[in-house]
Amino acid sequence: MLKRPLLALALGWVLSACSGSEPPAPAASVNESLQPPPLIDRSVLFGNPARFQGRVSPNGQWMSFRAPVDGVMNLWVGPRGDLAQAKPITQDRGRGIPAHFWSLDDRYVLYIQDKDGDENWHLYAIDLDGGEVRDLTPYEGIQAQMVAQSTDHPGKAVVGMNDRDPRWHDLYEVDLATGERTLLATNPEMAGILVDNDLKVRLALGSAELDGQKVYQWVDEQWQPLFDIPSEDMLTTAILGFDKDNTGIYMLDSRGRDTAALVHYRLSDGQASVLAESNGVDVSGVLFDPRTHAPFAYAEDRHRPVWFAIDPDYQQDIVQLNRQLSGGANVLAISEDANLWTVYTDESDSSPIYKMFDRRTGELSELFVTHPALDGVALARMHGVTIPSRDGLSLVSYLTLPREVDAEGSGTASQPVPLVLLVHGGPWGRDTFGYSSAVQWLANRGYAVLQVNFRASTGFGKSFLNAGNKQWGRAMQDDLLDAKAWAIEQGITEEGRVAIMGGSYGGYATLAGLTMTPEAFACGVDIVGPSNLQTLLDSIPPYWASFRRVFANAIGDPETEQGRALLKERSPLTYVDDIERPLLIAQGANDPRVKQAESDQIVDAMASKGIPVSYVLFPDEGHGFAKPENNIAFYAVAEAFLAECQGGRVQPVGDDFAGSSIQIPHGRDFIPGVPAIESGQ
Repeated sequence: MLKRPLLALALGWVLSACSGSEPPAPAASVNESLQPPPLIDRSVLFGNPARFQGRVSPNGQWMSFRAPVDGVMNLWVGPRGDLAQAKPITQDRGRGIPAHFWSLDDRYVLYIQDKDGDENWHLYAIDLDGGEVRDLTPYEGIQAQMVAQSTDHPGKAVVGMNDRDPRWHDLYEVDLATGERTLLATNPEMAGILVDNDLKVRLALGSAELDGQKVYQWVDEQWQPLFDIPSEDMLTTAILGFDKDNTGIYMLDSRGRDTAALVHYRLSDGQASVLAESNGVDVSGVLFDPRTHAPFAYAEDRHRPVWFAIDPDYQQDIVQLNRQLSGGANVLAISEDANLWTVYTDESDSSPIYKMFDRRTGELSELFVTHPALDGVALARMHGVTIPSRDGLSLVSYLTLPREVDAEGSGTASQPVPLVLLVHGGPWGRDTFGYSSAVQWLANRGYAVLQVNFRASTGFGKSFLNAGNKQWGRAMQDDLLDAKAWAIEQGITEEGRVAIMGGSYGGYATLAGLTMTPEAFACGVDIVGPSNLQTLLDSIPPYWASFRRVFANAIGDPETEQGRALLKERSPLTYVDDIERPLLIAQGANDPRVKQAESDQIVDAMASKGIPVSYVLFPDEGHGFAKPENNIAFYAVAEAFLAECQGGRVQPVGDDFAGSSIQIPHGRDFIPGVPAIESGQ
């Protein structure tokens, strides 16, 4: 099976200063010999996929996936190899079901769901024998965390719940048939508690401190220190799981090295053995044999993921898999006998396809296309590029050009076009190769798109990640500005024709770009971005208490005078008077990470000073927009906004607000083509 880090920390999701005083230049006309492709309707790009998130059952007989029922993403199950016989097993009518997985006994499909984006996740089980849906965590205001299952304990799951204290998740064994829970461990202010393959409580990760974290072992009914994770390794070290006999653990470990290696750690004496490592990038994915719990392959992801075998018995399988891949690919699920692998394949300029790799035949066969409506549509190709920063770092980035200036598909622009710098969230995340509806939307409208893995992005070692500490609005922003200068030097775009856009941290980078370097960008689109770092840290969800120190180390300490001064200095709100270029802000009212107040306060400050700003609000969304109706409505507004400041192509709004909860509390008049919203819509 594929294992993700069980103990990991993350904030979210998902700027050669060369500026002048001239206003943004109008878009130049495109070479008439290279005509742009037809506009792709926003409903095709941002509507529901036909099928998504395919998962093979542990016994290999069934396939589950998400697909629409009356326009809402629900769960379906059908025989593997005959998905035409699949039927929906849920009937959600709200924001849809975001993620699901199988119980190891094949009897239940499990899924998580919150309420209107509040991230108070509940865990549900669907009994495939009778169709009953049961909330396994039916407690008001709690957040559930799926921790573990075991083939030796069918019908059971270990789940973390924070109903005793919203800051800490206690551990329970939950009966999937009845929902009855049994307390396994009360959380003594730990970041997380781990069980072994027998579902016994074994390890815990302490709360982050100034100098790092401790890993504890449960011995004689007490938590005893086992080893330390220094502060510089906290975001690049994680426990993946236990070995077969529960005497050791597998880890991604950057201690004593720069990049995270795959390591086996023996609990009895602390002996660590390196199983896989790479120079320049972290081990990004690990595949485990469900029967032995031993890792058999790992991935490296610089510009694209590449798989390598660890176990010689799997060497030929990995060779055969790689031979049939040409773009990005991730193995998402493995059957209990390890013979069937669900693989997500992605060429960037066509719809992603779910495929099945059969070890017995070595064949990679198609399961389903995620977006068949894209068949025959002229999409743009993504190109991996590496951009040097001013202080010598290598910024792994992705460039997508409009097809009309990238006719040969080489990634070299035949003439300059307006560019959107699309900034990822986190910041402890990264951009990767593959299809993106937002990227394709921008390229189709005539914009080059540049996505930069700036310092603090994950996947490139701890030195690169920690180079972002205390550099919000400074060196992290300089990386974006260096990428902008690179694009101008390459003839991709021109000064005055670069916009900045992003969500979460990318929203912060947008606000920082327009306030701290007010002449650097033609305009900006901020999606759920924080404007005031002090209020951001003051309002983080209570269940993030265990790693509050990580934020303080990376951004600034809100508990000290020096830290508060730093937070104020790096807050876009501090420089709101300096904004010169158009700004669009979008927010979900239920966002628990970047609360609505972060958008409200900068909109209010701009409005009080007579600075134009447009504000879009969705009352039934959180940290990002899940409902396709809301996504389509937002991108309709963003498209009209970018066309006004960048001169790109635009599809009229039409009826793209239908079914959306969109509100525009301020600044609709600043965006030509955006209609008034009727009362009650």
